[in-house]
Amino acid sequence: MTSTQEPITEQAYTEIAYEVSDGVATITLDRPDRLNAFTTTMMRELVRAYAAADADDAVRAVVVTGRGRGFCAGADLQRGGATFNADDPARAAERRDIGTIGGAPRDGGGVTSLTTAACRKPVIAAINGPAVGIGATMTLPMDIRLASETAKFGFVFARRGLVPEAASSWFLPRIVGISQAMEWVATGRVFGAEEALAGRLVSKVLPPDELLPHAYGIAREIVENTSAVSVAVSKQMLWAMLGADTPWEAHRVDSQAIYRLGQSADVVEGVQSFLEKRAPAFPNTVSADYPDILERWPSRPAGMD
Repeated sequence: MTSTQEPITEQAYTEIAYEVSDGVATITLDRPDRLNAFTTTMMRELVRAYAAADADDAVRAVVVTGRGRGFCAGADLQRGGATFNADDPARAAERRDIGTIGGAPRDGGGVTSLTTAACRKPVIAAINGPAVGIGATMTLPMDIRLASETAKFGFVFARRGLVPEAASSWFLPRIVGISQAMEWVATGRVFGAEEALAGRLVSKVLPPDELLPHAYGIAREIVENTSAVSVAVSKQMLWAMLGADTPWEAHRVDSQAIYRLGQSADVVEGVQSFLEKRAPAFPNTVSADYPDILERWPSRPAGMD
């Protein structure tokens, strides 16, 4: 498989690292001296990295983690009280290209989250330490969340006079339920990995030295055994149907997907490899063969076309 775009070198990123190996893209938040605190630069680099992973047929899965002892400590607060003031001249200048929505400047966390959600490759969060504020909300559109025993979480916005961002008012209640979401958001308290597991925010809690190997193990299983197009469509179907009013909407989308994919070379290979008791070699690619059947969910990150 070949990349569908110019390769992006390590020098192209300053606050994250991006590398691809054996079908897996690794995105590492890379400001360890600041516990990987989130900035506008990091937002732009994450958007580019997700777009690169989505466009590259050599990438079958994405693993996201943090450098050092933290995942992401939230927004970088070095500007003090002006940190979140979109009318502050310095902040307005660095964000002038982000645009507006509903008459207000777009939330940078939301720009990141919606790009994550629109990426058609499964995204696995390996949360290796504190994940607070945007550090927690940026993980919500990731498809699988794993936590180290050292991880801590906090939806601390009310303690800073803010509200949850990054489209988390949509994602968080769907993941953990409204009661648990409101408890964490209304108190703004920081809690540990075991509480995150009990509240279904993460699917597993692992010793620190087992976190990344486990994440890569899931990614390898995807790479070695599945159709890239099937996984991409399945991912977007599951997320999109969280907002469906009735199962009839799912039935409509299922039927369209099965009709389209049922005629594909991947299905022929999937059935034939099963009958021949051998590993599959799926020929279809997301860049060339992804069927745009979902009307209520973005099929690719904004700005990729």
